[in-house]
Amino acid sequence: MKGEEWYQADEVAKEYDAKRFSRGGRLIDRREKRAVLEALNPVENRNVLEIACGTGRFTVMLAERGADIVGLDISSAMLSQGREKARSAGVRDHIEFLRGDAARLPFPDDHFDTVFAMRFFHLADTPAKFLAEMCRVSKRQVFFDTFNDRSTRVLYNWLLPMGSRLYGRTEVERLIDGAGLTLTDASHDFVLPYGFYRKIPNPLAGAFRNADTTVGGTPLGDLLASVSYWSATV
Repeated sequence: MKGEEWYQADEVAKEYDAKRFSRGGRLIDRREKRAVLEALNPVENRNVLEIACGTGRFTVMLAERGADIVGLDISSAMLSQGREKARSAGVRDHIEFLRGDAARLPFPDDHFDTVFAMRFFHLADTPAKFLAEMCRVSKRQVFFDTFNDRSTRVLYNWLLPMGSRLYGRTEVERLIDGAGLTLTDASHDFVLPYGFYRKIPNPLAGAFRNADTTVGGTPLGDLLASVSYWSATV
């Protein structure tokens, strides 16, 4: 995985949410959570696995809505942040946080109703292996996002400390088919990349987002979108 050592550092975990989801990043957080809820609902009483759960922002959100969820991540420091969120939200009984490797999931076949991963595949060095494992342990649904190779993200991708793996639709469809999954829904968003929103104040981000969604609602917007959400069935 790209940036694996950086990601596991204690100081990174402590500052992760504040750096990415403050200022204009709050807008990104809301949109990503909405995408997860739209794809997974209804979640009440559903058995869910989140791959690369990080600090638990999706894990806790789904537990609050009645899911029984396992959050798996390679970083002990990130998992500690997630456990603290679960305690604060009063949902510890609905969440289990585990340290583990997404390429070798410690669960039997067909163990979860839904398996999903957000902010994960742009760091994946072997995406086919990861997606195959997600499919193996899911009996119903797999959901994930990707960063796209025709987007504005290309313009600054080389500046990022870890870089990002960028995907085209054909490649994603090939990965989904190779994992034995059937694509059921795909949506595309954010003509302006995440990094732009994180650098500006939240009120200003809202104005840019209005313009972003206007362009995003056109065929050109789909072509230039920096993020795609993919939902597939087993």
